[in-house]
Amino acid sequence: MSACVPTRRNRTSRCSRPPRDSGAKQPHSPPPSRGGRFRIAGSDLSASITVFLLAVPMSLGLAVAMGAPLEAGLISAAIGGIVAGLLGGTPLQVSGPSAGLTVVTAELIQIYGWRTTCAITIGAGLLQVLLGSLRAARSALAVSPAIVHGTLAGIGVAIALAQLHIVLGGSPQSSAVANTLALPDQLARVGPAAPLIGLLTIAVLVLWPRIPGRIGRGVRRAPTALAAVVTATAVAAVAAPGIARVDLPSWRSHALPEMPQGPVLALATAMFTMMLVASLESLLAAVAVDKLSAASSSSSSPATSTESTAPVLPARRSDLDRELRAQGIANVLSGLVGGLAVSGGAVRSSANVRAGAKTRAATVLHGVWVLLATGLMVTVLEWIPLAALAALVMMVGIQMVSLAHIRNVHKHREFLVYAATITGVILFGVLKGVTIGIAVAVAVALHRLARTGITVTDQGNRHLVVVRGQLTFLAVPRLSRTLGQLPQDGDVVVELDGFFMDHAAYEAIHDWSTAQTAHGGKAVFTGRSGGRISGRTSAAHSCCRPWTPWRNHHCHDGPGVPVRAPAPTPGTAPGTGTNPCAGPGPAQCAAPDPAAAESAPLASFQHHTGPAPAPHAPPHAHPHAGSRDSAPDDVGLPAGLRPGADAGAAPGAPRRPDGHRLISGLSSFQRNTAPLVRAELARLAVEGQRPSQLFITCADSRLVTSMITASGPGDLFTVRNIGNLVPLPNAESGDHSVGAAIEYAVDVLKVESITVCGHSGCGAMQALLGAGPDADNPPTSLWRWLRHGLPSLKRMASRHHAWARISGRLPADALEQLCLTNVVQQLDHLRAHESVARRLAEGTLRLHGMYFHVGEAQAYLLAEGASSGLDPDQVFDRVDPADPGGPTGSDERERTGV
Repeated sequence: MSACVPTRRNRTSRCSRPPRDSGAKQPHSPPPSRGGRFRIAGSDLSASITVFLLAVPMSLGLAVAMGAPLEAGLISAAIGGIVAGLLGGTPLQVSGPSAGLTVVTAELIQIYGWRTTCAITIGAGLLQVLLGSLRAARSALAVSPAIVHGTLAGIGVAIALAQLHIVLGGSPQSSAVANTLALPDQLARVGPAAPLIGLLTIAVLVLWPRIPGRIGRGVRRAPTALAAVVTATAVAAVAAPGIARVDLPSWRSHALPEMPQGPVLALATAMFTMMLVASLESLLAAVAVDKLSAASSSSSSPATSTESTAPVLPARRSDLDRELRAQGIANVLSGLVGGLAVSGGAVRSSANVRAGAKTRAATVLHGVWVLLATGLMVTVLEWIPLAALAALVMMVGIQMVSLAHIRNVHKHREFLVYAATITGVILFGVLKGVTIGIAVAVAVALHRLARTGITVTDQGNRHLVVVRGQLTFLAVPRLSRTLGQLPQDGDVVVELDGFFMDHAAYEAIHDWSTAQTAHGGKAVFTGRSGGRISGRTSAAHSCCRPWTPWRNHHCHDGPGVPVRAPAPTPGTAPGTGTNPCAGPGPAQCAAPDPAAAESAPLASFQHHTGPAPAPHAPPHAHPHAGSRDSAPDDVGLPAGLRPGADAGAAPGAPRRPDGHRLISGLSSFQRNTAPLVRAELARLAVEGQRPSQLFITCADSRLVTSMITASGPGDLFTVRNIGNLVPLPNAESGDHSVGAAIEYAVDVLKVESITVCGHSGCGAMQALLGAGPDADNPPTSLWRWLRHGLPSLKRMASRHHAWARISGRLPADALEQLCLTNVVQQLDHLRAHESVARRLAEGTLRLHGMYFHVGEAQAYLLAEGASSGLDPDQVFDRVDPADPGGPTGSDERERTGV
C-alpha cells in the first residue's frame, strides 16, 4: 500500500458501540439502502471535519511540490471527495491529489505546461474508466509487491529531494538526480527563515503524536498535519513576516485544459504512466482500507462490553472495478476544470476510518468542506508559509520509503527487485523504473526456476544423488550429465527434494532408470524423508498408511493389498508418498512398505509425507493424533469416516456404540501402528522421558497437540485443562494439579521451554464473556475453576494494557480478543511460579505464547518480546508453512514443528 504521513496506532481510542439492528452490517461495504435517502450520522460528520482539516494543507503542499497552481490542489481534493466518494467501490476511501503522482505531474508540467497536463489527466481518467469496465482492477494487483513498493519508495525519495530545496529557501530542479547535484550549491546560499520554519514543521509532525498523558490524548484529536502547519504559520507571522507564502490567484485567471500539443506517442506514454501510478495507488489504498475498516470494526467489541459475544462477520471486500471507474470519472472531471490528478490516499483514508466514519457520507462531506474553503478561506490560506508545506510534503515522501516494506521484501528474497525498481525510478523516471523492476523480477524468477542443486555422494555400496529444487528442462543437461557418470551396474538412490517436475525432466530420469536397470544396476527414488516415491494418487481412493490411523478410519477393516511403488510421474510434486490403494470398488488398505519403514522409521514422526487426501477424506493428521492427549473431534464427518465406523459404511448408517469405537481404534493401533513404534517406545521405556517442552493447552477435543506440533512420543510434556489456565501459585486460589505439573516439568524434567496454547472458539472464554462466576452462579467445580480466568477478562477491559492481536489485523470479535488476551495473561501467571522465575533468571528457560485458529488450521506465535514480557505490544505472528523455524526461527519451534 502507499505510505504517506505516519499515523500512530491508537490503542486507547474509544470504539463505537456495535449497531443495534439485527442485520450484520459490514463496516466498509456500501450502506444499505433506506428509501434512497442520504443519511448523515454524527460520527460521519465529525470524521469529515477531521479529514478536511488534514486534506487542505496536504492538497496545497502537493500542488507546491508539483509546480501546479495552488487552487488546483483544492479542486482535486473537492472533486475526489465528492465524485469518487459518491461513485466509488470503497466508501471509506478518501481521494484527492496524490503523493505518488507528484514526480509524474511535475515532470509533465515542465515538459508540456499546465494546460496540456490537464488534458493528459483527462486521458488517464478515460483509461481508468475503460479498465474498470473491463474488470481489470483485481488483475492490476498481480504485480509483484516489491515492484509496487519500490516504485512508491522511489517516488518518495524524489519528492523528499525536491521539497528539501524549498525548505532551504530555493527552488527544486527537474529530476531527482539534478536535485541531488544541486544540493551543495543550495546549502551554500541558504537563508535562516525558511529552514527554521521547515524544521519547526518537521518537529511538530514528529512530536505531536508522542505527547504523553491526558494532555496528549486531548491534543491528538487534531490532525498532526494541521497542527504542524498552524504552528509554523503562527510562528512565521511573528518571527518571519517576509517569508514566501501561499499565493492563491484569482479564479478569473484559472487555467483550463487545452488540446494536447506534442508527439502522439509521448502523450500516450504520459497518459499511461499517470493512469498506472494513480490506479495502483488507489487500488492498494482500497485494499488497505478494507483491512483497516475490518480491524476498526472488530476492535469495538472488546472495548464496549464483555456481555456481547455475537461474532463479527468477515468484512466484504471493496468493489475494485467500481472504485477504478470512479477514480477515472473523478480524474476526467478534475482535468476538465483545471485540477490535479486524483487517486485514493492512505493518509486521508486511514484518518477517516480512525475518526469513526461509518458510511461514504464522511468522504463526500469532506469534499464539500474543501469546496467551501476554496471560496471562503482564501485570506486564511495565504498566511501559510511555503516552507511549512514543503516540509509537510517532504515528510510524506520520507514515509513512502517504508522500513516494514523493506523487511518484508527482504524476508521473501525480493530485495534485489525492490532495489532495482527504486533505483530506476530515481534515475530514469517512473515508467522506466517500473520496466526495470519487472525485468529484474522476471530474471530472478527464471534464475530460481533454473537453479537446481545436484550433489553425488559415494556411500561405498551405493551412490546417493540429491536433487534440490525444481526439475525443469533447464536442469536436464546437468542432471543427465551427472547421472551418466554413475556406474551403470551399481545401486543408486535418487533423492528428489522439490515441488515440480516437468515432462522433459521426467523423460530424462525415466530413460536413465531404464538403462540403469537393463545393465544390472538398481535405481531407487525417494523423497526428502527417505520414503519411496510413487505415482499420482488416484482421486477415487484414499491412501491407508499405518502412520495415519486417524485419517483412515474407513480403512481399518479392509484387507491389505501390497502395492509396488513405481517411478515418479511428471507434473507432480516429488516425494508425495506411496500409493498402496488400487483397484476398483472400495479403497483397499496396503501393508506397510518394509523398505520405507526400515529406511527411516523415526523420520516419519517429524517429517511425515503422504499423498493429498481424497476429496471425501478429512484433513491430514499427524501419525499419532488421537493416541495421546485426546481423541480428535469427529463432528461433521460422514459416518463412514468417524472413528470406529465400519469400512465402507454408508454416510447414513447408524453410529456404533462408543465402546465399539474404542475397541476398533485400539485394534487398529495394535494392527497397523504398534509394530512400527514398538522399538521407539521400548527405547523410551528404558531411557525414560526427556521432553524438551511443557505444553499447556485447552482440553478441547479439536486441539490435537501431536498433530499441530508434528511431535511424537517423548517430545511434549502436556497439561490440558478447561481454558488453558495457569492459576497463580498462592494457597487460597492456586491449583495444586497444574502447579505440580509445572514444578515437575521445570525442576525434574528440565524442559527448555513452556508454551501456553489457546485456540479459537474456546468454550471456557465464551462462558467468561457470558457471565462471570459470581454469586448468581452455582458454586460448581466448573465455575470455581473458571475464576482463574477472571484476570484475563479484567486485562482485556483494562486500558493499561495493549490489545493482544494477530499480526495484520485486530481480533474478529470479543471472544477471539479474550482467547488471545488469555494466552498473554497466563504467561504472566507462569512467571509468578517460583521455579519458572528462577529458570528464567538463569536464562535456561523460554516462554512461548501460541494461538491456534481451528477453522483455519493456522498457528500463530506470540512475538518474542511479548512472550518474554519485555514488549508491551502483544502481537501473534502467523507461522509460515515455508519456514520450519516459525516467525522468529527459534530452535525450539524447529524442534517441535510448531
